[in-house]
Amino acid sequence: MGEGRKYIIGISQGDINGIGIEVIIKTFIDNRVMEWCTPVLYGSSKTVSFHRKILNLGQFNFAQSRTIDRIQANTFNIINCWEEDALVELGKSTDTGGRYAYYSLEAAVKDLMASKIDALVTAPINKKNIANEIFPFVGHTGYLAQQANVTDHLMLMCSNNLRVGLATEHVPITEVSKHIVKERILSKLNILKETLIKDFGIDKPKIAVLGLNPHAGDDGLIGKEEIEEIRPAIAEAKNNGTLILGPFPADGLFGSSGYEKFDAILAMYHDQGLVPFKALYFNSGVNYTAGLPFVRTSPDHGTGYDIAGKNIASESSFREAVFLAIDILRKRERYVELTSNPLKKIEIAKEY
Repeated sequence: MGEGRKYIIGISQGDINGIGIEVIIKTFIDNRVMEWCTPVLYGSSKTVSFHRKILNLGQFNFAQSRTIDRIQANTFNIINCWEEDALVELGKSTDTGGRYAYYSLEAAVKDLMASKIDALVTAPINKKNIANEIFPFVGHTGYLAQQANVTDHLMLMCSNNLRVGLATEHVPITEVSKHIVKERILSKLNILKETLIKDFGIDKPKIAVLGLNPHAGDDGLIGKEEIEEIRPAIAEAKNNGTLILGPFPADGLFGSSGYEKFDAILAMYHDQGLVPFKALYFNSGVNYTAGLPFVRTSPDHGTGYDIAGKNIASESSFREAVFLAIDILRKRERYVELTSNPLKKIEIAKEY
């Protein structure tokens, strides 16, 4: 991890009443992390100091400024996006928590779009209290996609041994089937293939696709989506040169450890993919938004109101989100280098 240039990693603070600031402090209180990146938190030094004191986390050094142009290397930086004291009510969902979460995200994305930071790591927000007329989105991803003017993207849960993408995300279970159409699945598969190649350095990715229904439809006995939508999408993706297999019954693929044979899995709906993923990698999983022109990662947990302020939240997932962002940035640079210089690719191949 120590090789290569040091990236500027922007961080949005999330809900000030949750565990976001706690896991951020715990991640960067170890100064060795600064060997790999320059972290920049968009928020308030007053709010960070409040959390540090309440949590009794000891000394936490940081530099503070008003703009990204005045940050310091080799330390944790805070860009003060507001001067007033924000009311922190740990463990509670409040309008104040949602409002300052938005201020932080807005400032971070502005610098991200201006290429003043290299990647964005987002701490958890509360989807309900942040929603208003200026933020009509169900979470970070819709907002980021709008800012990037991207029509489609892919939620991809990542760990060292498992990557799970979602064909549908925050959709009520009663409405999932109407979204399982060939065009959507094909678009998600194309994004998944591209991100595995460019962002994860896998030249010839192998992808598994799950069915929607129990037993993957049992040849039409338990639903028709596999026959009418999912299999045609897989067939077309194969014609485009992608190694894709399925549709597989979800329980069988995960229960038999068959998922280990694939570089990634495309699940049809939220819990189908996230329940097994979090059962296996809850403390180390990372949420990566594939298909965006920039790199955005986040921990795989929520605001954690029930443990906020108790100093028991694990920073593992947030730390992994930072490391994954750095790794993807390096993989993207390597991909550009290899595709622009075919001789370099041959040289690297000879090394192995």
